[in-house]
Amino acid sequence: MSFQVLIHKTSDFVSSQEVHNYQSAINQAYTDLAQHTGKGNDFLGWQTLPSATPDSFLTEIEAVAAKIRQNSEILVVIGIGGSYLGAKAVIDALSHHFSASLSAAQRKAPLVVFAGNNICADYHADLFNLLEGKDYSVAVISKSGTTTEPAIAFRLFKQHLESKYGKAGAKERIIAVTDPKSGALRQLATTEGYTTFSIPPDVGGRFSVLTAVGLLPIAAAGFDIRQLMAGAKDMENVGNGDTTIGKNPISTYVAVRNALYKKGRYIEILANYHPRLQYLGEWWKQLYGESEGKEHKGIFPASVNFSCDLHSMGQLIQDGERNIYETVISVAKTKQQINIPNDADNLDKLNFLAGKTLQEVNKMAEKGTLIAHVAGKVPNVLIEIDSITAYSLGQLIYFFEKACAVSGYVLGVNPFDQPGVEAYKTNMYALLGKAGFEELAKEIRAKL
Repeated sequence: MSFQVLIHKTSDFVSSQEVHNYQSAINQAYTDLAQHTGKGNDFLGWQTLPSATPDSFLTEIEAVAAKIRQNSEILVVIGIGGSYLGAKAVIDALSHHFSASLSAAQRKAPLVVFAGNNICADYHADLFNLLEGKDYSVAVISKSGTTTEPAIAFRLFKQHLESKYGKAGAKERIIAVTDPKSGALRQLATTEGYTTFSIPPDVGGRFSVLTAVGLLPIAAAGFDIRQLMAGAKDMENVGNGDTTIGKNPISTYVAVRNALYKKGRYIEILANYHPRLQYLGEWWKQLYGESEGKEHKGIFPASVNFSCDLHSMGQLIQDGERNIYETVISVAKTKQQINIPNDADNLDKLNFLAGKTLQEVNKMAEKGTLIAHVAGKVPNVLIEIDSITAYSLGQLIYFFEKACAVSGYVLGVNPFDQPGVEAYKTNMYALLGKAGFEELAKEIRAKL
């Protein structure tokens, strides 16, 4: 399994002893997760998804995905937060960089687009414009069916589909991924006869990418969900093995990030050098921000895309306040190789690069940045993978999920709830005139 976590570029900032001091807390966290004795222990189903998901379930996902590919040029995935970020991260990482500009024949799969992750009228109007004259299907993802953003979007798309295909035709193009028994979406799906997949009740949204929540859109986009699960399963086995810091990559990552946090490094920047990985950073930010940010605790998760952001955020990272550290996803190989040509005039003075590959130059940019940032007093953690594949993405997903759970327990918070998310919703409902919120609406308007 080609996967490493290297922390030697943090040794100038935290000692080996400071890192290894977390071994006891990490061992306890593993025990609590395994025995379901820690906080939020009713949401630990994600731990065994890679090993416990039956082959028959993957076959069922693949069959529905094949039907979507046969009858649709576009798949609209409706969801917010964990209901779309994981799928988008994997699809973007595995897709042609310009897949939106390719024809359906060139893609050999539907274009997967997302709705219900915002309430912007222009965004959704543009999406409906994109769908004009095209066959499409909808996957609506919500445990409750009442989350405001996706619920509004599904109202719009359900109406649009029924107008375009008729009620019976629309039914064949709607797939609901929801609670197995209860909730508004489950009730509607049962009444209307939609194809449905269940979200396990013991799996929270931000840990759900390895359920139908992520697997269905990823399979519909034409990617190998079996390899994704295989990578996750191998990392699950690592997580169930020796938990020693320095031997177990999950333990090593948890220990060093908490040691750095204790030394005042309360911002973690996830950096990559490949545009494909931009949305992996977005998924990671939700996973860690929503899991750890409680009780006035938590490392703030940020992300950057190098080398592009070296010409913007790079200045702050190099010379700004020293409250940050970087976790770099380092990719050894790319799918393609492009050589830099010689130029007779050499006006750009770059002939010294002639004959080198873009990946070689990119790797030297990565190494040069690492040296510069560490010299600038920014600790760096390296996560090394061989290449960007479904298998390696499965590894990364499970690695970050398990590390997030362990780290949350080490921090002393419940990594599986999100009480702070409800605050904005209450105010929004009051301002929009929802029954029962009249007094709160008066209080809010007095503050505006």
